[in-house]
Amino acid sequence: MSNNWKKNFSATALKSRPSPVRELLKVIGQPGMISFAGGMPAPEVFPIEQFAEGAEQLKSNGTVLLQYGTTEGYNPLREFLAKWTAPRLGREVSLDEIFLTTGSQQALDLFAWAMLDPGDVVITEDPSYMAALNTFGNHGAEFASVRVDGKGMIVEELPALIENLKKAGKKPKFIYTIVNFQNPAGSTMSVERRQELAAIAERYELTVFEDDPYGYVRFDGEHLPSIFSFDKAGNTVYAGSFSKILSPGVRIGWVSGAKEIIRQMIVFKQTTDLCSSPITQVLTHEYCRKGYLDAHLPNIIANYRAKRDAMEKSFQKHLAPLGITWVKPEGGFFFWLNTGAIDSDELAKRALDKKVAILPGAPFCVDPEAGIHSSRINYTYSKPEVIEEGVSRLAQAIEEMKLPAK
Repeated sequence: MSNNWKKNFSATALKSRPSPVRELLKVIGQPGMISFAGGMPAPEVFPIEQFAEGAEQLKSNGTVLLQYGTTEGYNPLREFLAKWTAPRLGREVSLDEIFLTTGSQQALDLFAWAMLDPGDVVITEDPSYMAALNTFGNHGAEFASVRVDGKGMIVEELPALIENLKKAGKKPKFIYTIVNFQNPAGSTMSVERRQELAAIAERYELTVFEDDPYGYVRFDGEHLPSIFSFDKAGNTVYAGSFSKILSPGVRIGWVSGAKEIIRQMIVFKQTTDLCSSPITQVLTHEYCRKGYLDAHLPNIIANYRAKRDAMEKSFQKHLAPLGITWVKPEGGFFFWLNTGAIDSDELAKRALDKKVAILPGAPFCVDPEAGIHSSRINYTYSKPEVIEEGVSRLAQAIEEMKLPAK
């Protein structure tokens, strides 16, 4: 690299790090490689025929679809989502309380633009979604973290953490949480903790960013009310996505919240990408309007439930005898393995030698040491017979690491 480039990069660019997931995509395509590393939906569950029906709109309404759209997003799709999410949110939001984003990842970035100044503190779960940590970090955030157990964020620890931050002169701005089938831990926040989190946010005048990309992909138990539904002060922003319930290729997410924060995020979106693709918004609305979203969700859930169960069966066969433990997720995309004394970074390298890709825990943690003995494993992408082979290879790598050094 030219020295001229490096010396002129921004401070943010110099501190940025590539995503381990995106970097692994370079090796995942190698012959014989089995990937448990990404968070990709299964291609076989994409509703190609039903989605393609919407392409007729290009012929009948092409002059509109191929033009710039509004920054807020296609009104009929916003109206559909306001009604569709009402049971989870506790009410139907108005159009000035919801807008569409280019994937839910953009929602994180726009929210950060609206909320963060350098040095502000984001309170997050530990572990948490690595791309959210990177996004907030790029905006100059500092982090304070709360542990996660089988019932999600340990909300009871929040008041003491907030008080200590204030005493230290730190300014916590918002709490970031993935409430359902958390990425990467797989846990789901209990109803009691959701209620308490809403109350704590109101008490300390903090905002909550409730990230819920996996919530509709539930295999076991009943759907739980959102934090948004318990929030009487209007402090919660709820973000959803079509990536896991339709296709990541449509690049459509949505955000619901108080009109003040929605308006501010829209202003930043105007300078980020002007608008999300009108074509995919219209095609997605056609898919939803015809009832395909609700009709196809059970197919997605059945496919992923079978794969989760296949992976746990393989874990019991190959990993449990080696002392590896896990919590069975009720939905979503991931297992979070506790690898005991095994260093997960070294395990990921050994696994690649066996042609199986996994992600070590450290990149998901505010405190990297907290993830050194954990690994994230995806089950949605691979078929059951491939899952069995991949877990068997992973067990071989662990067994080799447990052998005494010669």
